[in-house]
Amino acid sequence: MKTIIASSLLTLGLLAGNAAYADDYTIDTEGMHASIQFRIQHLGYSWLYGRFDKFSGNFSYDEAKPEDTKVEVTIDTTSVNSNHAERDKHLSGEDFLDVKKFPEAKFVSTKYSGGKLEGNLTLHGVTKPISIDVKEIGAGADPWGGFRRGFEGSTKFTLADFGIEKDLGPASKEVEMILAVEGVKK
Repeated sequence: MKTIIASSLLTLGLLAGNAAYADDYTIDTEGMHASIQFRIQHLGYSWLYGRFDKFSGNFSYDEAKPEDTKVEVTIDTTSVNSNHAERDKHLSGEDFLDVKKFPEAKFVSTKYSGGKLEGNLTLHGVTKPISIDVKEIGAGADPWGGFRRGFEGSTKFTLADFGIEKDLGPASKEVEMILAVEGVKK
């Protein structure tokens, strides 16, 4: 009888251990295996590219139930970097990011389905829903004994929707964000 009970408990334990659960990841900003870049047309004549050098975040992902994906990212807006100090000063000022008043931007997901990550972006003190097109790049063991998972994403939004009213012409009303995310399993 003890053998049957022990076998039953062992079997239940193995089955529970094989149940699918979401894995939690920390976005690898320490090793800079992640980036948040942007581009916007400058007066309709060229593209201005930039990035945010400081951000942090986490995500949960379950291959069996990707619709349960959760993502949260916080961006230090004072870290804006367009590879030009005077422009960065302008982008940080009241005309654009107003980093003294709004030193952080934040994205919190609300839904994931069919390669679309929906969520709320708080930028310049305004929170609005956005949609990010997402593609999984890959997942697997890393050389240091950990496990990583990577995605890329892109989205566009209108600056005026977030209270950024500076007019640089009709071609410069939308900003594109290009996201590269590599998470290390916790």
